[in-house]
Amino acid sequence: MSRRCRKSQIRGLIELSKYWNKLINDIEPYVAGEQPKPGQKVIKLNTNENPYPPSPKVKEALEKFDLADLRLYPDTNSTDVMKAAAMFDGVSGKNIFCGNGSDEVLAIAFQTFFEKKALTGLPVLMPDYSYSFYPVFSEFYDIRRKTIALKDDFRLNPDDYIGVPNCGIVFANPNAPTSRAIAVSDVERIVKANPDSVVIVDEAYVAFEKDYESAVSLIGKYGNVCVIRTLSKAFSLAGIRLGYAVASEELIEGLRRARDSFNSYPVDRLAQKVAEAALLDTGYYNETRAKIIATRERVIKELEGLGFTMPPSSANFVFAKPPVDCGKLYENLRTKGILVRYFNKPVLNEYLRITIGTDEEMDALISAIRQEV
Repeated sequence: MSRRCRKSQIRGLIELSKYWNKLINDIEPYVAGEQPKPGQKVIKLNTNENPYPPSPKVKEALEKFDLADLRLYPDTNSTDVMKAAAMFDGVSGKNIFCGNGSDEVLAIAFQTFFEKKALTGLPVLMPDYSYSFYPVFSEFYDIRRKTIALKDDFRLNPDDYIGVPNCGIVFANPNAPTSRAIAVSDVERIVKANPDSVVIVDEAYVAFEKDYESAVSLIGKYGNVCVIRTLSKAFSLAGIRLGYAVASEELIEGLRRARDSFNSYPVDRLAQKVAEAALLDTGYYNETRAKIIATRERVIKELEGLGFTMPPSSANFVFAKPPVDCGKLYENLRTKGILVRYFNKPVLNEYLRITIGTDEEMDALISAIRQEV
């Protein structure tokens, strides 16, 4: 369901409240992917979750967890997670900031690094087709935005972010929902050309690039780059809500100041133990990401054989244009108990975003599609 359709539906159910402020009355919130009802059996390929369970080390951490500890507030800075993430990314613990999912880290980053309209007329730059939370955050925090068009092949052109006045830049790499990635050398061009602005690189899907390039390598060279990561995708931990930022000490301190202005304890004790265990088990991480990449490549070939077209994918999903009506295919798959993501808006409404599941799940998807095309 599109954001516009959802808002219209809500308006049809209730009158907007006189008790809400103007922003809440007018804003169109982010719409998450459809969640199955309790007991409903579906193949869920619509929210880019990892099809494999978390690391066995996570189970061990849960079994060892002392429930008595839940009576105590958690460590404000998630120190053990911070150390594990620093080890994983090859940086200092002083370069890590943890939050309640990467969405919260992104929200705090918007508040910390981008200026409100009243203070500057400069916009934050972002791709026109990217993570739907970016424009929502801009509206919610009263930040002017300027969307930069992707190329016809959904490629982000670094030149489009050079020489454009701004108060900051944000983009996902690989991009969602279009699945394409740009090289770290291209990210560096954007960062270098905008020394007075923070460039946020959202790397939720970077683990699924074959050659695994990360903008974290730029942290030591530039003070204005902030890389944001999540444990939801590659670490199979969407259910615990933990994300983190990697940046210079100056930027990290800014994020902490913003966090401590409204919630000093965003990551609970249980989530911290689970996240630490997952980050330290790099063997399992590499095993599951390799499986997903292999399945993705096979699925791309099979979909292309059925007449689909799609940009190259560096993510754990494909952005596929079917040879039949996209909306009808989405609904027919849904009827068969297969959930994929459909964005009912211009250009995007010609494509389905399909999460890569297990080989068995993808075989079921391909079989269902063959009956429709």
